[in-house]
Amino acid sequence: MASSAVVQRLEQRAQMADELIVKLKQQVGELKQCAEEREARQLTAENAQLTQEVDRLKKKLIQLEIRNGINQVPLPTSIAKASVTNEQPPSAPKNNAPAPAENAKPAETNANKENKKEKKEGGNKKEKKEGKKQKQQQPAAAVPLDVTALDLRIGRIVDVKKHPDADSLYVEQVDCGEEMPRTVVSGLVKHIPIEQMQDKIVILCCNMKPAKMRGILSQAMVMCASSPEKVELINPPAGAVPGDRVSFNGYQMSESFPPQMNPKKKIFESISPDLRTSDKGVATYKGVPFEIQGKGICKAPTMTNSLIK
Repeated sequence: MASSAVVQRLEQRAQMADELIVKLKQQVGELKQCAEEREARQLTAENAQLTQEVDRLKKKLIQLEIRNGINQVPLPTSIAKASVTNEQPPSAPKNNAPAPAENAKPAETNANKENKKEKKEGGNKKEKKEGKKQKQQQPAAAVPLDVTALDLRIGRIVDVKKHPDADSLYVEQVDCGEEMPRTVVSGLVKHIPIEQMQDKIVILCCNMKPAKMRGILSQAMVMCASSPEKVELINPPAGAVPGDRVSFNGYQMSESFPPQMNPKKKIFESISPDLRTSDKGVATYKGVPFEIQGKGICKAPTMTNSLIK
């Protein structure tokens, strides 16, 4: 009797152990499922953040490319449609020939057909030739050879240091009112102390083609009154802020910034002889002052009747 009672207790304990194991397995499964769901939610949130970051960087890259004169070409959207259209099998020829009628017109002779064909081809060739001639006569849109071709803006030098490979060059970071400062390389070391360059408000020509100067890409040019003996920065009026555009009375400035100048066309070289300081030091183009609308005119500190470049 005692032995049977012991066996019975052992069996009960074994059954309880089995039930406990089943419960533990269920709990482990639920924990795994919760952990997987939590990890999935976390990954989804991280993917959304990464997607936003990629979109932001794409927009930033496009802005930088546009600023540096790189044209943006839209992707074609109808390639697949065109390929499907081109691959359509030719339709079966229709046999819609009318039954011969009693009063049918006599068939055209071969000679008449040849004459019509020659007239049609001659007309097409003439039209193509005239169209080509008209296209050649249409002049390309010319870039104006006056000051409106220059993108002159106010900038603030937020950082300046000497070029690591050229003793006569400064490397400046200039805030032009854009998302990122522009890197500008200027040969002003011998003329202007570095302390006077820091935080200086200056005028920049922002649509020069970016060019490397001793290995560093310069994205604009600081406008200065210049002579063989002396160089001075042109001072904007009080209240001018980065991004303000320089305007000229009597010259219609476009709402958008002028396009980047092609160095081969020598646009700046054609305009620059008329950029001078007056006998009172006012920066001018053909005698018309550099002006910031509502704030005043731009001047050189001391240099008069000097070229500006």
